[in-house]
Amino acid sequence: MSLLSVRGLRKSYGALKVTDDLDLEVTEGELHAIIGPNGAGKSTLIAQLSGQAGSDAGSVLFAGAQMMGKPMPARVRAGMSRSFQITSILPGFSVLENVSTAVQARAGSSFRFFAPVARDADLNEQAIAALAQVGLSDRAQTRAGSLSHGEKRALELAIALATQPRLLLLDEPLAGTSGAEAERLVQVMAGLKGQVTLVLIEHDMDAVFALADRVSVLVYGRIIATGMPAEIRADPAVRAAYLGDA
Repeated sequence: MSLLSVRGLRKSYGALKVTDDLDLEVTEGELHAIIGPNGAGKSTLIAQLSGQAGSDAGSVLFAGAQMMGKPMPARVRAGMSRSFQITSILPGFSVLENVSTAVQARAGSSFRFFAPVARDADLNEQAIAALAQVGLSDRAQTRAGSLSHGEKRALELAIALATQPRLLLLDEPLAGTSGAEAERLVQVMAGLKGQVTLVLIEHDMDAVFALADRVSVLVYGRIIATGMPAEIRADPAVRAAYLGDA
């Protein structure tokens, strides 16, 4: 069953077509990776799906509901959440406060600044559960700015998970991480499989082929192939366009 169905999605900046009549189907419960060369339109696609960027044309159906024209907060409330290519956290506040504010935002509460939020037991309970999913329970009271880069990426995942998404859009979560940090994040994502539907953009092909149920290849704004990891590895068009002989 498709949770996300994208048809004819387009986005241009002047004469530059970034997404070009793009079609994509994501099945509920799968980890669907999107790969492709730099400049293929991958991050723009995530921005369009999440509502961060508008689209010139096309259809985005999520759980049967049309998302085109809806702003990012409405898509989060519908069950779509995302992480960013560049880590986006509140460095001066604690790990727990960062996640609690995401819980509060999903609930539609007015922001009450952080001291009252920190005392809200219900917010904290949900935030602590999200931190446990990414292995940061023991860092809850740590100032977010003092975390390692890999821990910041894990915190961003926890913030996204705190919105209780059905679909989580991940834009290069391994970017800038060390080998050990990347391995830890791969384990976190593996643990999320089956709990939430995941769309993963990532340049680390070892991680992609270890994690993905299906892979789509984006080149010049269009999906040129979708299939199981082994099928994508063996596809001559994919190898010519992106994978080469790796």
